[in-house]
Amino acid sequence: MWFTVVIETVFSIGLFINAALFIPQAVKLFRFKNPQGLSLITFVGFNFIQLFTIFHGYIHQDYLLMIGYILSFITCGSVSLMIIVLKLKQRK
Repeated sequence: MWFTVVIETVFSIGLFINAALFIPQAVKLFRFKNPQGLSLITFVGFNFIQLFTIFHGYIHQDYLLMIGYILSFITCGSVSLMIIVLKLKQRK
């Protein structure tokens, strides 16, 4: 029983850390307005995986998983969106 609690706790913390890992990238993009060295394909791929993990969490009523990945989808999605906007501005 205690093992399950430990795993669930670490998993929960990991979901929030996963979402938080995209924040430094978003801050750097916002601050320096330079998407050079970032792969849009990679971030869109992350978004795709996160979206279907959200659906999986919903189908299986795993709301912790769903909420954690919604947060990741938002943070990673903001990076993806900033990369797109900044690359479009560079082309003009």
